[in-house]
Amino acid sequence: MIIYHGGTDIVKIPRIIKTYTGRDFGAGFYTTSIREQAVKWSIRQAIYRKKADAILNSYELNDSVFQNLKAKTFDGYSMEWLDFVVSCRQDADFLHDYDLIKGKIANDDVGETIQAVVDGLTSKDFALSKLVFMHANDQICLSTDNALVYLKFISAEKVN
Repeated sequence: MIIYHGGTDIVKIPRIIKTYTGRDFGAGFYTTSIREQAVKWSIRQAIYRKKADAILNSYELNDSVFQNLKAKTFDGYSMEWLDFVVSCRQDADFLHDYDLIKGKIANDDVGETIQAVVDGLTSKDFALSKLVFMHANDQICLSTDNALVYLKFISAEKVN
């Protein structure tokens, strides 16, 4: 499976980044299977960080990671997904025992809905009823060094 990581640096050797409050799946190296999503993120990061280059890193993820390690896949928006994301966003020290997590990304619209839950402004049931109508991208978070072993750097390119 080809996956992408967008940012402002070439990342030949990925590493786990300590989380801060607001990361959907906690600490990890975040990727997506959607090239356009990673390109947009790269450009957004370049603007935010005031960097000249937006960089799209491409990797091959060996599919055996899903069989050989402890992986969690959220197939869609669900109460389980929402509970997990809210827990990670509320507590930077929230720990889980997954090597890899694949699921929907809390993009801007989705993120606002989740933040309303985190802030206690809306119920989880109401939030889920709204999420059904929102476009969902995906993210794959490699959460341990064991998972990073299954990742092979392919290339990096400037996208701005």
